[in-house]
Amino acid sequence: MNKKPRTITVIGTGYVGLTTAVLFAQAGHKVYALDINQDRLKAIKSGKSFFYEEGIDPLVKDVVDRGTMIPTSSYEESIPNSDVVFSSVGTPDNPDGSSNLSYVFSAAEQASLLMREGSIYVQKSTVPVGTGEKVEQTFKPLGKTIHYVSNPEFLREGTALSDSLFFDRVVVGGPNKNAAQQVIDIYKSVEKHRDTITKKAGIRPRQAANKYITTTLNSSELIKVTANAFLALKISFANSIAKLADEAHADVNDIMDAVGADQRIGRSFLSAGRGYGGGCFPKDVSGLISSANEFGVDLSIMHAAAEVNETMPGYIANKAQVALGSLKGKKVAVLGLAFKAGTSDARKSPGVKLANILSKSEAIVTAYDPQANSEAKEELRSAVTITKSIEEAIIGADAVFVATDWPELKKIDLGETKKVMEGNLFVDCMNVFILEDIEKAGLTYIGVGRNRNIHEAQ
Repeated sequence: MNKKPRTITVIGTGYVGLTTAVLFAQAGHKVYALDINQDRLKAIKSGKSFFYEEGIDPLVKDVVDRGTMIPTSSYEESIPNSDVVFSSVGTPDNPDGSSNLSYVFSAAEQASLLMREGSIYVQKSTVPVGTGEKVEQTFKPLGKTIHYVSNPEFLREGTALSDSLFFDRVVVGGPNKNAAQQVIDIYKSVEKHRDTITKKAGIRPRQAANKYITTTLNSSELIKVTANAFLALKISFANSIAKLADEAHADVNDIMDAVGADQRIGRSFLSAGRGYGGGCFPKDVSGLISSANEFGVDLSIMHAAAEVNETMPGYIANKAQVALGSLKGKKVAVLGLAFKAGTSDARKSPGVKLANILSKSEAIVTAYDPQANSEAKEELRSAVTITKSIEEAIIGADAVFVATDWPELKKIDLGETKKVMEGNLFVDCMNVFILEDIEKAGLTYIGVGRNRNIHEAQ
C-alpha cells in the first residue's frame, strides 16, 4: 500500500476534472491538469476556473501559485512523470442517444503510449458498461502492465467541491486489488485535508458518509448511470403525478411531502416542475437505454422517464397560453437559464427550452440568469433578448416565468414585480413559491400540479 504523495495527471479540466485535480493538489500531491483547450488552460493559469462553482477559484489560485498543480496541454510533459492517470474527458451524446466515446479512447491511447510500467489508469468519465474492458484491450499490445480502474464521479454541478469533500461514497472497480487500494488512498488523503480545504474554499462543512466501495469493473461502470437514471426517474414520476394533480384538483407538493415522509421512499428528487437537464441526467438516461439495447434488455421504464421529461417545458408554456388566451405578441420574462441553481451550465436546460418554446409561439421573450447568460446564448433563439438584471427582464411583462431556483430568484420582491409588470401572470416552474405570497402581491399563480381549486375551496 503506497500512501506517500503521488504524481498524478488528470486528463480533461471540465467540471469533474478540474475539481478533482485541484483537490488532489490541495491534498499534497503533484498534479498535472492536462487539457488541449487553450482557453481553459489560460483561465486556470490565471488562478481561476472557466466555469462558475462556489469556492473553486481560491483553491485553483492557491495550487497554481504554489506549483502543486501544473496546467499543461502536453501529454509528453505530464504522463511519463505520473504514477496515476485520471481520465475525465467528455462523453457527449451521439444522435442515437448512445455515448460518444471517441475522447475516452483517444485519451487512453495517447496516455498509454507514455505511461510507465505498473502505473494506474483511472476512468472518471461516465461511460457505458463494457467500456473498461475495451480500453484494457488497447493496452495489451503495448507489452507493459497498466492497471485499469473504474472510479465514476458523483459530483453535482454547483456543489462539486462540497460533494467531493463530504462524499457519500467513493466507488472503485477493477481486477487489481492493489491498484484499487492505491486509488482509495488518494481519496483518503483528500479526506485527511478536508477541514483545511473547506476553510480555504469558504464553503460550509456538512455530514458525510465517507463510504469506500470496491467492486468489479463492469459493476462500477453501471453504478453511476444507474444512480442518475433512478434520480431522473423520480423526477419524471413526480411530474407525471403533477399532471394528474392538475386534472384532479390536487396539490403535488402536498402529495410528495406525504409520500416522501415514507422512509422507504424519501423526499429528495420527488419535486415536480420543468424537468431535469444538464450534462448528466439526459445523457446518462439515454446512455443506459443504449447499453440495455446493446445487451438485448428492454428498459421501457427509462424510455417513459425521458419522454415525460421532454414534455415538461411545453406543458408549462401551454398552461400559460391558456391563461393568457394567446402567447402571440405577449411580453414574457424567463428568469433562470442554467439547468440548475449554483452553476453557469446551460446544457439541455429546461429554462432555455421553455424560452425557445415561448419565442416560437411568437411571444416577445426576455431572459435573465445570475450566472448562465453567456453559456445560454448559443442555445437560445436569436429573438430572445438576454438582459443584465431581473428588473430589466420583467419590466412591462405580461407574464414572468421562474425557471431555476436561484436564491435571488426565490427571494424576488413580488410586490415590486407586480408594479413593473404590464400583466399579472406569475409562473412558478419549480413549485418553490408560497401561493398565498403570490396572491397577496396581486399576481395570478400558475405552478406544476398545484391546482388552485383546492385552495379556493378551503
